[in-house]
Amino acid sequence: RTCDQLRCTACDFRVSLFNDYIWDQSCDYLFFRNNMPEISKLRVKMIKKKGARAYACQCSWRSIDELTDLQTDQQLRWVCGKH
Repeated sequence: RTCDQLRCTACDFRVSLFNDYIWDQSCDYLFFRNNMPEISKLRVKMIKKKGARAYACQCSWRSIDELTDLQTDQQLRWVCGKH
């Protein structure tokens, strides 16, 4: 299960998630800083991949294609935004 209310404590943005997509390898900090949260602008760097999920806030991003505990990633500052 995944929390759908994740929030980043570093940039104070809500974490967006996109089912069946991964991020292109060329993604960088400035891409997300300049384009979040406009989905139409983000789509240019999204790659369709069934069963995967792309996550992003304004300062961090991840592509997940297998069961992963995001809490073990020390670089992420994502927390549950409460339900």
